Amino acid sequence: MKKILIGPLNWLFVFIFLIGAPTLCHSQTTWPSKPIRLIVPFPPGGGTDAFARPLAAQLSKELGQQVIVENKGGAGGTIGAAIAAKSPSDGYTIFMGAVHHTVAETIYKNLPYSLEKDLIPIRGVAFVPDVLVVNNKLPIQSVKELIQYSKSNPGKVNYGSSGNGTTRHLAGEIFNKLTGTTLVHVPYKGSGPAMTALLGGEVDLIFEGLGSAATYIRAGTIRPLAVTSPQRSPAFPEIPTMAEAGVLGFESISWYGFWVPASTPQTIQDKVFAATTKALNTPEIKALWANQGADTGPSTQKLFIQYVKDETDKWGKVAKSANVTID
Repeated sequence: MKKILIGPLNWLFVFIFLIGAPTLCHSQTTWPSKPIRLIVPFPPGGGTDAFARPLAAQLSKELGQQVIVENKGGAGGTIGAAIAAKSPSDGYTIFMGAVHHTVAETIYKNLPYSLEKDLIPIRGVAFVPDVLVVNNKLPIQSVKELIQYSKSNPGKVNYGSSGNGTTRHLAGEIFNKLTGTTLVHVPYKGSGPAMTALLGGEVDLIFEGLGSAATYIRAGTIRPLAVTSPQRSPAFPEIPTMAEAGVLGFESISWYGFWVPASTPQTIQDKVFAATTKALNTPEIKALWANQGADTGPSTQKLFIQYVKDETDKWGKVAKSANVTID
């Protein structure tokens, strides 16, 4: 039998591997042993934040370690995504991304990260229809009236969004294209600031996730005109769909999910998935999600990974059709 000779330098590499391997295995089996940060790439008060905070609180109970929400807003959610993508792959950073990040892959020419290569989808956590809402001072009671009013006042009706290149931005562009209106886009640094602008009369209308708009709709401080899902929302059955309101081909769902940095060990990915699924199935979260008209979407990591790919392709085509790009 031929002998295999190992030189002094090779022995050193073997020694380093042997002493490092147990440490790596131990870190995976004992995870989590310290607080976890949950990066939310938008300011407080928006749709992402509205789902992230109660879920973080429930995850803290499930994992036995505090899950701390860190809001890192700006640039349509891409600043927070870049921070998450460059974080250590040790399971102590979870990123709560949204549908906006699948849009960003196409419209941003110089993204400092790749959603596909630098982050790994773990699980969808909330899927909710968007809703078109207007300021109460606007003399509008329906989508039909909005179209007529906008055409009678070209360039004078504006809409806020959670930032350039987000689905809320594209929603306005699609609405203009389908209806022949000229709504003027006003970008903000997240859904929270956009909603504040609507409530204060800075903008006339916004396309917003039904979850974050629900409280204001129920309070009567804003007026809903239509949801953008194929069917009416069980939480707000009185609000017509965009198709029922006369705008065909307009469908948009806001969704949110968890990612972790690339190279995060699969054992930790599995634990994040399991804890998240358990948290989503608690009575507290189920009730809260139902109140906001949300469901939890794909039930496996594999299905969510495919869903993200499909959404990236879909919104890429929409962005190109609307000719929306950001340097």
